[in-house]
Amino acid sequence: MDPAAAKYIGAGLATLGMIGAGIGVGTIFGNFLSGATRNPSAAGGQFTNLILGAALTEALGILAFVLGLVILFS
Repeated sequence: MDPAAAKYIGAGLATLGMIGAGIGVGTIFGNFLSGATRNPSAAGGQFTNLILGAALTEALGILAFVLGLVILFS
């Protein structure tokens, strides 16, 4: 296999982590919405946990994207 082709395949595989981030954020917000409709009085207390979880999940997606770029351009 050509090393350039292997580099493109590796960069593509590294960026697949962004799919997991999208699924994770969707799951976080979906479960929060489900819980907030069942118990609206507790929704305010869980909002900070929601934002923290979404930020950490997005950080992993951005990390996967950056690693793909590092593999591609190094």
